[in-house]
Amino acid sequence: MAATKNIAIIAHVDHGKTTLVDKIMHHCQLFRENTNTGDLILDNNDLERERGITITSKNVSVVYKDTKINIIDTPGHADFGGEVERVLNMADGVLLLVDAFEGPMPQTRFVLQKAIDLGLKPCVVINKVDKENCTPEEVHEKVFDLMFELGAEEWQLDFPTVYGSAKNNWMSTDWKNQTDSLEPLLDMVIEHVPSFEAKEGNTQMLITSLDFSSFTGRIAIGRLQRGTLKEGQQISLVKRDGTIVKSKIKELYTFEGMGRLKVKEVVTGDICALVGIEGFEIGDTVADIDNPEQMKTIAIDEPTMSMLFTINDSPFFGKDGKFVTSRHINERLKRELEKNLALRVNATDSADKFLVFGRGVLHLSVLIETMRREGYELQIGQPQVIIKEIDGVKCEPIEHLTIDLPEEVSGKAVEMVSIRKGEMTSMESKGTRMVCEFLIPSRGIIGLRNQLLTATAGEAIMSHRFLEYQPMKGEIPQRQNGSLVSMETGKAIPYSIDKLQDRGKFFVDPGEDIYEGQVIGENSRGDDMTVNITKTKKMSNVRSSGADDKAKIVPAIKFSLEEALEYIQKDEYVEVTPKHIRLRKIYLTENDRKRNKIA
Repeated sequence: MAATKNIAIIAHVDHGKTTLVDKIMHHCQLFRENTNTGDLILDNNDLERERGITITSKNVSVVYKDTKINIIDTPGHADFGGEVERVLNMADGVLLLVDAFEGPMPQTRFVLQKAIDLGLKPCVVINKVDKENCTPEEVHEKVFDLMFELGAEEWQLDFPTVYGSAKNNWMSTDWKNQTDSLEPLLDMVIEHVPSFEAKEGNTQMLITSLDFSSFTGRIAIGRLQRGTLKEGQQISLVKRDGTIVKSKIKELYTFEGMGRLKVKEVVTGDICALVGIEGFEIGDTVADIDNPEQMKTIAIDEPTMSMLFTINDSPFFGKDGKFVTSRHINERLKRELEKNLALRVNATDSADKFLVFGRGVLHLSVLIETMRREGYELQIGQPQVIIKEIDGVKCEPIEHLTIDLPEEVSGKAVEMVSIRKGEMTSMESKGTRMVCEFLIPSRGIIGLRNQLLTATAGEAIMSHRFLEYQPMKGEIPQRQNGSLVSMETGKAIPYSIDKLQDRGKFFVDPGEDIYEGQVIGENSRGDDMTVNITKTKKMSNVRSSGADDKAKIVPAIKFSLEEALEYIQKDEYVEVTPKHIRLRKIYLTENDRKRNKIA
């Protein structure tokens, strides 16, 4: 039987994990020569392709020199930490991918910490050595320092390293010496990643992820730690709380290339998928039928942010979406809870409102975007951070923020972060750019990206990760400008928009349908103002000279979903439908707003 090695690829966003997996698959000839596979093969859902990030981890296996290598591609964003923690349980070693120019970044640190705590063997890949001004040796030093800082043991600190460029399809033990293939990388995996050593004992497998098929139902995925699994075998399912349910495996699959291979039996150490087990959850143990023993279940980081999800009750509800009732939204959120471990949903005192907790704005906005594409309509309230009371002191989540931006605008960025109660911890220059690090409350990060991008003409790169809870840092100034709110329902008329342009910036285009209470723009002053942009020009037969100048209209500002969520204030909702993202006041008429003024 061929030896099996299980490796997870971990790295910061955009350091090239998915590209590297592409090249490994091509090198091991998973595809026929004439197959056009495209790039980023594993980022296979639309959202991942559009954003260029990995959201859910994927498994793929290749065979190299008679060794089966199971590769797990993981997300790089700290918001998807729940995903990373689960899949690292299936690995024997990790490939830590680091950009030769940027070096280890905040999220590299986040996933590496998890891997070191689990006692996995790290192998380092310094990628993108063809970038100009890159410093592979320094980056190597920094990775060593980082591992030391994270408490790695000696055998982990003695890590092998290869250098290269995944995009240009080469890896080498010396970055100055370019080779023509990825062999040095695969040789490193075979030599240094330990093979799985099965312990004595009966069947044990921890369910670390799940899949769903409309034919067979839910499929449990995990790695067989000890004992055997066969088709048709009777097993015990040990739940997280220790209760035991008897069950039976109908079918068994292992991973082969991009797909799955049906097998009669699974060897210990291999990653497999089980069909036919009822009612399991992630973190449950598949164990022996007669004397089951539970494995240590998966601990998941706590959520740090919440948003209110509610049904769409705007005047335009039901125009785009198929699923609009609270029952639809409730069922969809329950389905999401099964596979999205870091998510929590609480009921509220109203049947059509749900409090959804997650790891950050990105984590929740990916869920909202997915629901929107499936035909759901819903409204989302302003993101709120979760405040805990620790020893009688109110505490809030603090994050470690890194901003990489051009040197000449760094002063402006530091000022913006300080206003939001951020403290600078370090500042270093790399070429013409500055990398500044801060500690900042999570509250201060909401809406910061928009302002930073405006102030730096789109050049700032911002990344952050949750650090710890600390005592509350005091008031953080909210958005400076008020909203322009529509007074009437109707179509936006170019003539009216033109006449009101000195009042602020608009979010709607001429000819767009709008309703009373919709936020159609940003006021140039600090308070909200209701305006009527459905008013047409008075048509009389008397013309004054010069009254018919052409209307020149500034293009409307269009928000992405995250930007909209970060923009709204306490008394506003984001209305999300399959075709539109609109901002609105919670109370649509001016009388209601005055009566229910939110302090």
